[in-house]
Amino acid sequence: MLILLASAYYLMMNVIGFATMAIDKNKAVKHQWRIPEATLLLVAFLGGGIGSWLGMHTFHHKTHKWKFKFCVPFSIVLHIGIILYLINYFK
Repeated sequence: MLILLASAYYLMMNVIGFATMAIDKNKAVKHQWRIPEATLLLVAFLGGGIGSWLGMHTFHHKTHKWKFKFCVPFSIVLHIGIILYLINYFK
């Protein structure tokens, strides 16, 4: 049951991460109000790193900013580490 909940959470967060990159890129093209960078990074660090990374590269958005080049992949590694730790802890 716990694995199912964790999987659903990570799936949801990654869909949100991908969508926020798409929405922010669309707003940037239209010169509209944007999603703050802190919010985009928060989504990545809350478990949406893979979706955010895929969104960055799919939409060519924020790929040159050092914060996103470093922090989004770091969030992915961080969550992989957390998952591996929890798997070993609950064995």
